Amino acid sequence: MLKTLIIMILAVSAGTVGDILLAKGMKELGDISAMNLRGIMNVALQALTTPKLIIGTAMLAIFFFLWLAVLSWEDLSVALPMQALNYVLVAFLSQWFLGETVTPMRWTGTILVCVGVMLITKSGAH
Repeated sequence: MLKTLIIMILAVSAGTVGDILLAKGMKELGDISAMNLRGIMNVALQALTTPKLIIGTAMLAIFFFLWLAVLSWEDLSVALPMQALNYVLVAFLSQWFLGETVTPMRWTGTILVCVGVMLITKSGAH
């Protein structure tokens, strides 16, 4: 169980950092929802050379391979809820790194999710 916890913390951290970098990188490239096809293609080409997007994608690849490792030995019903720990990291890093506002209601929800994760994880130890 300790092995699972350590690998999941590494995986969730890598995935969260990857998501944050992708969000930051795409916000810097601009809103593609209002672009025509040519604009979207230009942004896609820029994305291939944007360090935040490249590193973010690499971090998500690390998450993916660590996740595969966890699934090779742990029950999915235990492993999957552990991914919810990224809610805490996302809330914190979104507020700090992206300048987003995380309301008290969102923090309360995040804490409730974490309590649920701890209960599920504890049940898998028996």
